[in-house]
Amino acid sequence: MTKAELVKSIADSHTVLSIKEAGQILDFITDTIIATTAKGEEVALAGFGKFSCVDRAAREGRNPQTGKAIKIPAKKAPKFSPGKEFRDAVNAPKKTAKK
Repeated sequence: MTKAELVKSIADSHTVLSIKEAGQILDFITDTIIATTAKGEEVALAGFGKFSCVDRAAREGRNPQTGKAIKIPAKKAPKFSPGKEFRDAVNAPKKTAKK
């Protein structure tokens, strides 16, 4: 599902929201999650999951073309941990069609 499809789905499921308004709401939510995790704080959505920021240590890697050792600097990376309800929905047994 693309962002445009998600926005259309939100607008279609709520008769009071236009596609433009649904897009603005989705943009606000994603911008808030990004800004909060960039500050080092967590965003937890019960049943869905938790967005956080983790520190990656500096390490040594290899250039795949030459095999030469290179230094990879330390950095911060975004992390998402799915909630129990999300994991359960993904792992739910598929219903098979009866013939």
